[in-house]
Amino acid sequence: MKILKELLSWAGTILGSVILALIVIIFIFQPTSVDGHSMDNTLHDKDKIIINKTQNIFRSKPNYGDIVIIDSRVDRKRTFWDNVIDPLKYNILVSRFSDNNQQVFWVKRVIGKAGDELQFKDGKVIRNGTPLEEPYIREPMLYQSEDTIKVPEDSVFVMGDNRNESKDSRMIGPIPQDHIVGKYLFKLG
Repeated sequence: MKILKELLSWAGTILGSVILALIVIIFIFQPTSVDGHSMDNTLHDKDKIIINKTQNIFRSKPNYGDIVIIDSRVDRKRTFWDNVIDPLKYNILVSRFSDNNQQVFWVKRVIGKAGDELQFKDGKVIRNGTPLEEPYIREPMLYQSEDTIKVPEDSVFVMGDNRNESKDSRMIGPIPQDHIVGKYLFKLG
C-alpha cells in the first residue's frame, strides 16, 4: 500500500510538471529553431532561439524592427486551438522524429505597421516617404516595385534581413496581428 501511494505521488508530480511545461510552451515561451537563410546575418540556419508568446495574452503589438515569428498561412483564420496544437505539432522534437517538415512558421522583421505606406526603390524600403536605415540587412535589396503598399488595420508587413533570399510579406502580403505567434527573445548557445 505504501509503494502504491509513493507511485501515485510520483505520477502526480510528473503529470503536474508535464502540464506546467505545456502551459509555458503554449502560452509563454517556446524554443524553436531557424530554418533557412532569410534572416542572415542576424539569425542563421539551425540557430536555436526562444520566442516570447505573451503578446497574445496581453494583446500587445510589435514595434518597428522587432523580430517576430509568424504563421505564414494568412489565407486562413487562426484560432485559439491553433495556439494550443501548433506548438505541439510543429516543434524541434517532432520534426526530428517525423516527416512533418512543413515550414508554416517564419522568422521575420517588422518593417511596417497598420496605416504605413511602403515602397521598394533603389534597393531601399521607403516607409511613409522616408528611406529606412537598416544596418541589419545582409545586402542591398534587388527587389523593386512601382506599387505602394498600405498596411491594413491590425496587420504588419514583415521582411527577412536577407532580402534577396526571403519569402515574406512581399509574397504573401501583410500579416494579420493574430498570425504573429511570438517575438524573438534570445538565441541559445
